Amino acid sequence: MAAGRVPGRPGQHTGGMRIEFEADGITLVGDLRLPEGGGPRPALVFTGPFTGVRDQVTGLYAERLALLGYVTLAFDHRNWGESGGQPRRHEDPQGKLHDLRAAVSVLRSRPEVDGERIGAVGICLGGGYALKFAAFDPRVKVFAGIAGAYNNPYTMRSSMDYQAALAGLGQVLERQDLGGPVEYLPAVAPEGEAAMPGDEPHAYYGTARGASPYWENEVTRAGLRELITVDNMMGADFLSPKPALIVHGVIDRFCAPEGAEEAYRRLDEPKKLVWVDAKQHIDLYDGEPYVTQAVEATAAFLREHL
Repeated sequence: MAAGRVPGRPGQHTGGMRIEFEADGITLVGDLRLPEGGGPRPALVFTGPFTGVRDQVTGLYAERLALLGYVTLAFDHRNWGESGGQPRRHEDPQGKLHDLRAAVSVLRSRPEVDGERIGAVGICLGGGYALKFAAFDPRVKVFAGIAGAYNNPYTMRSSMDYQAALAGLGQVLERQDLGGPVEYLPAVAPEGEAAMPGDEPHAYYGTARGASPYWENEVTRAGLRELITVDNMMGADFLSPKPALIVHGVIDRFCAPEGAEEAYRRLDEPKKLVWVDAKQHIDLYDGEPYVTQAVEATAAFLREHL
């Protein structure tokens, strides 16, 4: 495991110790943040938005919660950012769960960490992954989802021509199976085709606001099939008896509040749902007072349950 200070970069989050670890033979790169004072401390593993890398949203939340006394690990999932894996910028749901498992193993190996007090925190698409991961890994004691996307095929089927989407994406995969190149589309664009089209995603990823040297504006087309077929919502049915916190904006056209409500409904106690007065999904990426409200709600829940 290699370690070193993360250099400061304009617009990025600092204060972490760079680490490298392995998952399924793939090298993953993360930032480990250690709070001041003695240990061992409770620890949090983070997973974040679709296309996101560790010095964007997860790095912000990891930094803020480290200041409140938690060891935190934000990392680049396989295929993304500085981590290894092929094809590049491809969504791999099962692989992400394996990455989270390896990240928890790393945390439990650290002398600064209380290995019996580990939580999983997910933001945006990571909310669903953190939920499913926490449900099936006994080492994780608590789950928190912030502006979460709790993907499941039932909801996807109700919001699109599902069979047509599967057919089109199946053709992409067939071309690749027969030796064609990996096909990509833009991650964001204010107009035209993109995985996350429209002004709001572009306002974060397409500007200096979310700029990172490790983020590129493309995703695999085949990765969209993963997004519409994965069932992360089912983690809510299996998380019990672990505590669950859901923090969500009252208006969110990318991760619908109805999804947060369904996840909360399917969870057993102990659970808590906190609404913040955010009007855009990306308000909970870096906007104030929304990030502070989410951090404070998460910290209060963790103090009680972790």
